[in-house]
Amino acid sequence: MTLYSKLVQRCFDDCVSDFTTKTLPSKEEGCVMRCVDKFQKASERISQRFQEQNAAMMQSGQIPGR
Repeated sequence: MTLYSKLVQRCFDDCVSDFTTKTLPSKEEGCVMRCVDKFQKASERISQRFQEQNAAMMQSGQIPGR
């Protein structure tokens, strides 16, 4: 939940600046969509690298804490 809250706060702070309407203008909406997409892609890449590193450590017998 914390990760989601940080994502929302980050994208809101970076993208939303017009508080004169109830809806997001298309420029802000596009910014939010790009922000979320970038965050998702980064999270996927980090997860992938973590899995690769974990597999390499398991294969070489370098298990942390043992």
